[in-house]
Amino acid sequence: MRRAATATKRLRVRSDEKRRELRRTSTGDLALVFADTNAISGLREVPGRLLDQSKKGFRAEHGFPGLTCGQMVQYRLPASTAGRARVIWTRIVGGHVESGFLIVG
Repeated sequence: MRRAATATKRLRVRSDEKRRELRRTSTGDLALVFADTNAISGLREVPGRLLDQSKKGFRAEHGFPGLTCGQMVQYRLPASTAGRARVIWTRIVGGHVESGFLIVG
């Protein structure tokens, strides 16, 4: 009995997938615009590349490591889709920067 419980626990821990919604692989250029007091206009526009998306969010690769959790951005995706999103996470590995976004409007 103890063995079965341990095996079940191991399976749960090994599962990397914690997403609640199905993501579909997407590609295309995108633009992120957000407030930046260091920019002359007070806004910064960062180009990026869409990696995947769901109904409520998307993941993108870009070149700005300064995006922080909770920060609001405006976005423009392929096919003229635009709106506002909140940065959920940013991961920097080597020279690559990836962020996850929750669409809020």
